[in-house]
Amino acid sequence: MVKKDLVLELKQKAKDLRKEILTMVYKAQSGHPGGSLSEIDILVALYNYKLRIDPKNPKWEDRDRFVLSKGHASPGLYSVLADKGYFPKSELDGFRKINRMLQGHPELSTPGIDFAGGSLGQGICFAVGIALACKLDKKKCKIYAMIGDGECQEGAVWEASMSASFHKLDNFIVILDKNQVQETGMTKDVMDLGDVSAKWKAFGWNVIEINGHDMEQIVKALDKAEKLENKKPTIIISNTIKGKGVSFMELNYKFHGKAPNDEEYKKAMEEIEKINIKSFK
Repeated sequence: MVKKDLVLELKQKAKDLRKEILTMVYKAQSGHPGGSLSEIDILVALYNYKLRIDPKNPKWEDRDRFVLSKGHASPGLYSVLADKGYFPKSELDGFRKINRMLQGHPELSTPGIDFAGGSLGQGICFAVGIALACKLDKKKCKIYAMIGDGECQEGAVWEASMSASFHKLDNFIVILDKNQVQETGMTKDVMDLGDVSAKWKAFGWNVIEINGHDMEQIVKALDKAEKLENKKPTIIISNTIKGKGVSFMELNYKFHGKAPNDEEYKKAMEEIEKINIKSFK
């Protein structure tokens, strides 16, 4: 049974980091707020509940790894890494600025980054390689990767999924941030993915499906995924809402890669401040 205190603590942290995401993108007047807001709940749970990591020793060989395949949603990951102490929170003010640490897509020079995100579809492929290498080296670590639903229109995603299944990578857990929206519109209108759960099952994966904003469901899914050792990789299909927590950003493709203006930023911060963490999901 998931402890209520743990769930409330994680919810509060996700609420606080939503503010960090918006402030980062607003100050830069550049970035991707929508997908960062949809992913933040599960990233908070990963980094504060599940991952075996050491911020003081980012290159610890036996650590769990996390790959953000949808690298444009870096504000979510940066806010979590700063909160965990991988680098000073003051670095968030330099987001997307020349000669600063935190660029639009993650870079390996940044503490806590395991994959330099770029073209969609590549991160999951890279993560398969890490998972296979850890298997061959008989390491006990888990490899996690987050992909987007728009990203699943890339053929490389399905090549990687076949490879992971073929090599029986039960140390590999993928999180699909199924936030329903991509750069130019609703994913179902751009290229409908159909029955995503059935697709991944057909490719030989364990499938867990959750509400990706319900922290209790997230924690239970991460626990279940960690314990599955049936020689299959696992995907957590996280049903989310792009821009979650800000009414005018929710399911609005315009905020895939649009920074809020002064008025929008003020309104967004007010809305997040009013979030009731006990009922948020």
